Amino acid sequence: MSNPFPALFQPLQLRHKTLRNRIVFGSHTANMSVDGLPGERHRGYYEERARGGVGMIVVEPVPVHRTAVLTRGNFRHSTDEIIPHFRKITDAVHGHGAVICHQLYHVGQHGDFDNSYQPNWSPSGLPSFHDSDGSHAMIEVEIEEIIESFVQAARRAKEAGFDGIELFAAYNAIIDQFWLPFNNRRDDKWGGSFENRMRFSRTIMERIRRMAGDDFIIGLAVNMDPTSPVSQTIEQLQDIIAWHDERQLMDYVTCGTGSYFNGTGIIPNVFYADKLGVPHAEALKQVVKHAKVQCEAHVRTPENANYVVASGQADMVSIVRGQIADPHLANKAKEGRPEDVRPCLSCNQMCWGRRYRDYWISCLINPSAGREFEWGGDRFTPAEKPRKVLVVGGGVAGLEAARVAAERGHQVTLAEASDKLGGQFRLAGLTPRRHQIIDYLDWFERQLTRLQVKVLLNTPLDAEEVQDMGADVVIVATGSLPDGKGFQRAMPEHDALPGIERGNVASAEDVMARIARPGRRVIVLDETANWKGAGVALTLAEGGHEVTVVTPAPAVMTEMARTNADIQLRSRLRELGVIMRTETILREWYGNGAAIQPFGGSTEHIAADTLVVAATNVSEHALGDELGAPMIGDAIAARNAAMAIYEGRKLAMGL
Repeated sequence: MSNPFPALFQPLQLRHKTLRNRIVFGSHTANMSVDGLPGERHRGYYEERARGGVGMIVVEPVPVHRTAVLTRGNFRHSTDEIIPHFRKITDAVHGHGAVICHQLYHVGQHGDFDNSYQPNWSPSGLPSFHDSDGSHAMIEVEIEEIIESFVQAARRAKEAGFDGIELFAAYNAIIDQFWLPFNNRRDDKWGGSFENRMRFSRTIMERIRRMAGDDFIIGLAVNMDPTSPVSQTIEQLQDIIAWHDERQLMDYVTCGTGSYFNGTGIIPNVFYADKLGVPHAEALKQVVKHAKVQCEAHVRTPENANYVVASGQADMVSIVRGQIADPHLANKAKEGRPEDVRPCLSCNQMCWGRRYRDYWISCLINPSAGREFEWGGDRFTPAEKPRKVLVVGGGVAGLEAARVAAERGHQVTLAEASDKLGGQFRLAGLTPRRHQIIDYLDWFERQLTRLQVKVLLNTPLDAEEVQDMGADVVIVATGSLPDGKGFQRAMPEHDALPGIERGNVASAEDVMARIARPGRRVIVLDETANWKGAGVALTLAEGGHEVTVVTPAPAVMTEMARTNADIQLRSRLRELGVIMRTETILREWYGNGAAIQPFGGSTEHIAADTLVVAATNVSEHALGDELGAPMIGDAIAARNAAMAIYEGRKLAMGL
């Protein structure tokens, strides 16, 4: 069968290297170093994407200078110690036919003293947008020091076997701080005129080229942030890129979205449209004559990527989260089976979410990410002795356990009590802007069909019925249910919300499942400060209800700040007229209203027709206890989907 993505799988000449396709695993902070050195976790992570067929990999940035360290997992700067460790990664990636480059960065005024223990160096001494720190305006000898640090970092990359480097001039880092008049207020040869503001990047690129020679790729990463009044316009960015291209300083340019000015858009969440970065890449493609142009930002699928290349909007496409979710995306697309690509949810919970907390990154729907060196990649070893496996419960824990067990050759039956697979995750997928979850559950159904898993819907099972089915192995994934009590951590002396027995109360789950029909005026008691409370509030508000959210958290969805979606969600709630009462306890429910109390404040009364409770669930573990069978997901303890999928994968891999 001919390839359905012909444009995407055309080779591309990039300086001295030929990319086997136009798919790139772009640079992102995986944060996996150990004591500043790349190790087996790093090697396995990148090698699996190379094995998966990607054309080029750009390894996460190395800080070029002691003032450039930004995360706990950053690599050691200014030392050749990293060279042999990176050589293991480049050799592994080359062994699977992919080109590999290394990003170099310094974020200038936006550094992180907690990790660097250095002042932030910048063109003009402006404050950081990451925290309350100021920065140090460099004198000329320090500018020369930073330039040389970029050159030496490039030298180390070349000696480590990288095919080139990518200079980070995006999101308002040190290079684009020199470009931008807002950041660059110098009156010497490094500031003022356009030519002077380009001098920093030009000098770095020219010196790297002299050092590395012709057989070495130099890429440039830039960004567009139309939401910031001080960021460059697309016309200004076109002028900058055209200027560098005219002098043939770089071999390719890649354009992302967002900036450090407001922290949004850099890793687009569910509130952003697909192909977010396409117009910016297309604008740069119009002004270059020599450099290739790469598109990035929310181009999640092979279909979208192929369209971008085929239409001439870009020469290549960076798919990062899509290849974290499925490292074999490229091969599956090339083989004409895009329906088998595990679809990214744009949830940011375990990739950016873990990086936000300074852990190494993983993936909610692909727990092998970051564990490839331990789990043998995102592939499965056939079981030595195939057995009959019964999975009880069709939420994501049970779905993943059934899928992986079947991949390994076991004969699998999955029994689900309801008429649909997906459990509570399906309810989450009914939230506005989160339909990608339903796409993921549809993927599961296709995989179970392909693997000949016997799926029994509307099949609740007790212990005797389970035993009668004669399985060799039983896995209990019965999930969790709302406890119906409205317990609040801020009132631990009450096991239940006072007055909850007065009625007109529904769980968030019952609202999303349309079992409950709330009245016009609704109070959402958001005990979780995550997608559950915020999502049901958004659903109700978009459905025309008057909604008040009451939460003890300092902000609605504050637990999801690490996903970069909380700001957009709160903005949308405000647009819909939702009242958000934060740092507030719901003291009592009256059946037609509630008494609420802000921390340290006086009690107030709110009229309402319905109270919707979004709280931590209670696990359904009775069947597992009675059978003495292994339990996974919420059946053990009510948590999030990431833990459920992880436990389903891990248990099935050990069968």
